[in-house]
Formats: sequence, C-alpha cells, structure tokens
Amino acid sequence: MRDFAAELEALDKQGLRRTRRVMPPPGEGPLLSFCSNDYLGLASDPRIVEALCEGARRWGAGAGASHLVSGHLGVHEALEQRLAAFVGLPRALLLSSGYLANLAVVPALAGPEAEIFCDRLNHASLNDALLLARSRFRRYAHNDTDALAAALAASRAVQKLVVTDGVFSMDGDLAPLPQLLELCERHDAWLVVDDAHGFGVLGARGAGSLEHFGLCSPRLVYMGTLGKAAGVSGAFVAAAAHVIELLVQRARTYVYTTASPPALAAALLRSLDLIAAESWRRERLSALVDRLRTRLPTGGWRLLPSRTPIQPLIVGDNGAAVALSARLESEGILVPAIRPPTVPEGSARLRISLSAAHSEADVDRLARAINDARDGGSA
Repeated sequence: MRDFAAELEALDKQGLRRTRRVMPPPGEGPLLSFCSNDYLGLASDPRIVEALCEGARRWGAGAGASHLVSGHLGVHEALEQRLAAFVGLPRALLLSSGYLANLAVVPALAGPEAEIFCDRLNHASLNDALLLARSRFRRYAHNDTDALAAALAASRAVQKLVVTDGVFSMDGDLAPLPQLLELCERHDAWLVVDDAHGFGVLGARGAGSLEHFGLCSPRLVYMGTLGKAAGVSGAFVAAAAHVIELLVQRARTYVYTTASPPALAAALLRSLDLIAAESWRRERLSALVDRLRTRLPTGGWRLLPSRTPIQPLIVGDNGAAVALSARLESEGILVPAIRPPTVPEGSARLRISLSAAHSEADVDRLARAINDARDGGSA
C-alpha cells in the first residue's frame, strides 16, 4: 500500500510542503501582501462589487446548467461579445477558469496527427493539456525561437500548434510573440497564447500581449483569465469564429461544465470598462516596478529581468527561500517562497507581485526588509 504519510514527511524534509493560509477580508489583515495577482487593484473596487450585487439580483446566484443546455444567459453572451471586441478577435468563449480554458483549447484543436510545440516554462495547465490532447509534442528551450524554427521545419505533422505563455508566471518575462507568429505563418501552424498574466496589464487599453505587440492574425488562439488583473473570476478564449464554434462543440471542459454564475459576468462587464478607462493603474504599476528594481539588492540574491508586475527574487536554496519568506512575515510582509516543482531545481525564489493598490511606501518597506535580511540585520 502506498505510504502517503511518508510522502508528506519527505516533502517536509525537502522544504517542499505547501500550506494554505486563511486570509481575512481585504484591508483587515495584519500583513502587507505582495503575493496577489490582483495587478490593477480591482478585486475589491466598490463599483465592481456593486455590479456583482446587481447582477445577482437580476440574474440569480447560479446559472443552473451548462451553456449548451440552459445556462447560457444574456449576460454571458454580452460578456463574450465585449471580450472579443476588447482583444480585437472575431469571437470569444467564456469558461470558468484559465486552467479549464487551456484544457479546452489544446485537446480540441489538436488530434492524433498533430504535433504540439511548447515552451519549457509554460504553465502547468498547458502541460496537462498536452497530455490530454494525446498528440506528439516537443518542448523547446525557453523563448528559443531558433530551436522552435528548427523543430517546426523538421516536423511532418499535418497539423501544428505552438503553445506559449504570453507572460511567464514565475519569471515575469514576455514570450517573443511577433517572432512566434511569424514562424507559425511560415510553417502553417496555430499560435496558442495563454495570457493569464498579460490581460489587463499590457497594452495601451489593457487588452494584453497581443495589443502590446500589435498582433492580429487568424492563426491566433488567445486565452485570458478574468480572476487576476480583471479582479473577478473565470477565463475566456478568443479566436476566429470557426475556431470558437469548434470549441463549443468539442471542448469537454466547456460542454460538460455548469456555466459560471451570471453575476460574475455582470461584474466583469464593469471591470472591462475600468480596465480600458483607467490607464493610470497600468502607469502606476510600471512606476512601482521601477521603484522596486532600483531598491533591491544586486548581489547574492538576484531579480530576474522582468518589466511586468511579477518580480522574481532568486534565492536558490529551498530552505533559504522559506526562511526569507518567514522573516518577512515576521515583519508584517507576505511574500511566498516558490519552490520546485513549480520552478526548476536550484531556483527557489520569492515571487513578488506588485499591484496598483500598493503605495510607494509599501514598496519601500518591502525593499528595506529584504535588504536588511540580506545584510544580516535583526528581524
């Protein structure tokens, strides 16, 4: 019989056991948090909260069925149309989470004769989607367009998909989407972009990585999540109309899932308004990134070269990363230690997440605490 207790003990010894934290309502806890993906500070915006309440009063608490039975309500349809227009693609499909969206897209678009090419640092949901697709796949070195070009040129598959994060969730860097799209056009491939950490943050209107790079193509399949910068919950896929219709027919995590509560869609319609109109949130984020990067240490621990709200501070050793996180918590600052298998061996880190809700004083406080820890000051 498998010894689960021994497995948990081994995780403890390796410094890899995770624990859940029960968090208080926003603004009521003792800790200054730098671990939320609420990049624009919209999750507790009173205008979105009111839209959520009004949506529940009008549409009810739950959808009651899957979208293909009777759960596709008018507010869902309105949100899908707004999302498609917002990212500049013909049609969009609403799903309950980014994980489910990725599990929907890749298996539905690939098949036994397809070959999938994926960045080695892609999110776990994309890696799981590869297994569900049951297609041949190859991983290429992170952002290595030369390696991808060679693999695409050597492929004899009748269908090819290139799958990548738009913003990589643990390193905070961007995929070279213009080069990837050019390779897809040259080799007759689809480009699937998981923009969970780019939607709302990148682009002049917050429409994400495609807007940031000025990209539009019928070869693009775009996934954005709605529980990070958008501040609510859910995800969507946007693409050519026939691609979305194929997902409606074949994507199992869409077909066999109860539709998300309609009140969430009402809240997200308001969130899209704010994302587009309040560009100061993205400007503030950029300024806070600059401020943090000029104040953190350059020796020993190192910041990865990210220009996004994800600022990874590489510590290396699992135990040292956990100890640094614990020290910061003792000083009232919450930053999680991220360890393998989420990141490669030897690259344990603090994943600092900035938000437009942070102040300059908040960032300065975090930087001082990290510098004190590096210099050996007392906690």
